[in-house]
Amino acid sequence: MNQRSLSLIATALTYFSLFLVSPASAVAEPPEVGSKAPDFTLSTPDGRAITLSELTPKGRVVLVLLRGFPHYQCPYCHKQVYDFQLHADKFAALETQVLFVYPGPPAKVDKKAEEFLTKQDKLSGNLYLVVDPDYKFTNQYGLRWEGLFETAYPSTFIIDRNRTILFRKISHSHGDRSTSEEVLAELTKSESPH
Repeated sequence: MNQRSLSLIATALTYFSLFLVSPASAVAEPPEVGSKAPDFTLSTPDGRAITLSELTPKGRVVLVLLRGFPHYQCPYCHKQVYDFQLHADKFAALETQVLFVYPGPPAKVDKKAEEFLTKQDKLSGNLYLVVDPDYKFTNQYGLRWEGLFETAYPSTFIIDRNRTILFRKISHSHGDRSTSEEVLAELTKSESPH
């Protein structure tokens, strides 16, 4: 090939790549406090579908993104879920449900989430664990942690009945994540008449 042919091919490839990169494929930003939480539907490991917009009319939702299975069961995730489970009655008294999201590759995420749950006490009626195969939710909320043995930034959101985000905490380390005490304090502070 001569120089002109190579130049034409390079120009064509440049234009073609511009069409492939669209705003829809841009990385999402995590939703801000005061914004409306994007709706989603995820399933429990046994296949029960849970939709955010169906939970919020019943009360506030604490949305907790775990790390899932980054080649091992995250001990910080176990500790966090256990902490919230210990205080499930306090969340129930505040008419609040807690939704844990367990991300991972689709081939193993259900099985690994089931293994994760066997290490916990049975979740109370107002606590749920759903799986995020292929990181669909994680990407939608802009929380994908790209790195060796990483999956998602551990994050917590408090969402009201109108799906407005009242609180968010996004951790960029494994251990710096919301505790039940911190979240209960925020729920009490943001308590509003029904």
